[in-house]
Amino acid sequence: MDQLNTASRNVVDEDLADLCTQLTSELSELSGRRLLITGGAGFLGYYLVQAITHWNARERSAPIQLVVHDNFIRGVPGWLERLDGTANLTITRRDATSPLPADVGPFDYLIHAASIASPTYYRRYPLETLDANVLGLRVLLDYCRDLHAAGHPPRGILYFSSSEIYGDPPAHAIPTPETYPGQVSSTGPRACYDESKRFGETLCVTYARQFGVPVTIVRPFNNFGPGLAAGDRRVIPDFARDVLAGKDIELLSDGRATRTFCYVADAVAGYYKLLVHGQRGEAYNVGSAGPEITIGELADRIAALARNVFAYQGSVRHGASEDRDYLTDNPQRRAPVITKAWRDVGYAPRVGLDEGLMRSLLWYRFHPDGQWGPA
Repeated sequence: MDQLNTASRNVVDEDLADLCTQLTSELSELSGRRLLITGGAGFLGYYLVQAITHWNARERSAPIQLVVHDNFIRGVPGWLERLDGTANLTITRRDATSPLPADVGPFDYLIHAASIASPTYYRRYPLETLDANVLGLRVLLDYCRDLHAAGHPPRGILYFSSSEIYGDPPAHAIPTPETYPGQVSSTGPRACYDESKRFGETLCVTYARQFGVPVTIVRPFNNFGPGLAAGDRRVIPDFARDVLAGKDIELLSDGRATRTFCYVADAVAGYYKLLVHGQRGEAYNVGSAGPEITIGELADRIAALARNVFAYQGSVRHGASEDRDYLTDNPQRRAPVITKAWRDVGYAPRVGLDEGLMRSLLWYRFHPDGQWGPA
């Protein structure tokens, strides 16, 4: 039991140390500069923020000046509360749609990650989701345009779009390249997210072409791991909650849909590489190149890992969601082509699915409520 507790505690420290090693060039470029992350309290913010604070603790000569903005619509996570007061880190409650404070000063790099990404929650907050992805993005792009006009252009901006912009591609577009235009419902229950991300991309390329704003777009594909709240209602944290509660894993579908899953530390390495070195006005897939796995196979794999490590005795069973729109517009297959990111910035995921799942289970064991849980 003590060994499991130690392993659980070590997961994040090991990931952060590895990220700083992988990103030595990129974090060195950020050193001594100002970085803004909007939506920094979310899942991806967990490693986006802590990678910077970890680097600053290691490389003290020219720290990265990090500013985190979030409206904390789902509360302030414990990990971010514990970072409050850290040198070279400023945490500010601000809705993404509000103007930046007049005295905020110029930023060298900006990351716009202020959006709800869980289907359960963005359907609960559809207008807030639309606003963050369109109005909130417009606030940042206008700010960067004005900096450029004033002679203080930012060096790089990263906009978090989504693989959801592809909709449910036909078989010939799987795996999906960035050139696939998408097949998306503009009126379905997911449209508030899918369509606002698509329009956000249009805003980005328009500002890049018309004003020279140096913005790069990333499209995450099924990132998972530490920081993804246990109550997020996405599949891996749902399964982890069942396992750690000693219950059967409950599948709320027929389990035949397929995905590729990308461990969050690999994805965050890609995001920082693209922030610094990505082509401006271009979009990049960030995920795992495969192989695809069905959701049913994923449940079986998590159960098997849990039996080996936690003496888990549950099984996998089928259930049904009380949410009638739970599976509406849910893609049957999702897998990216990641050649463009590999070619342009050397993005190459390294953590295999089993290792990533085990690291996630260890983290959830120590953080039973996910990122809002105890230390």
